[in-house]
Amino acid sequence: MEDRVFNYGANAVCFEKNGHKYGMICSWATQVDYDKIVMLIGAQSVTGKHITKGDIIGVSVLSVRQEDVMNTLGNNHSDEVDKFKNLDYTLKDSAILINNASVNMVVEVIDILHLPGIEEDSLVYGLIKSYTKSGEEMLTVR
Repeated sequence: MEDRVFNYGANAVCFEKNGHKYGMICSWATQVDYDKIVMLIGAQSVTGKHITKGDIIGVSVLSVRQEDVMNTLGNNHSDEVDKFKNLDYTLKDSAILINNASVNMVVEVIDILHLPGIEEDSLVYGLIKSYTKSGEEMLTVR
């Protein structure tokens, strides 16, 4: 299906673990309760492979002016390049939050599910521990 029926946001999923910074772009994310989100992360993601239950991660909903951040985090893998070398971010415990994003959330990973038909991918279920909003318009992926 080439036509998209949903708008996809550009969400930066970033954290530090064992002294290494991980970051990626996740378009398939949504809020499912007042304080819960889900994100579908593909099997090819190095960042996704390092997310485990109980981790505290940063989820930043990028603003329309952050297409460069989307491209930086969306290209290459976190174990090959330092994606954060030229990014403006804040480290809050292990969560990496992208400065000037529309929304910044500190999220605790509650569970990681592998659903029939997409078993290799990870459906990350998380609790929003805290969030801030900037009022900037959200970036959508085309």
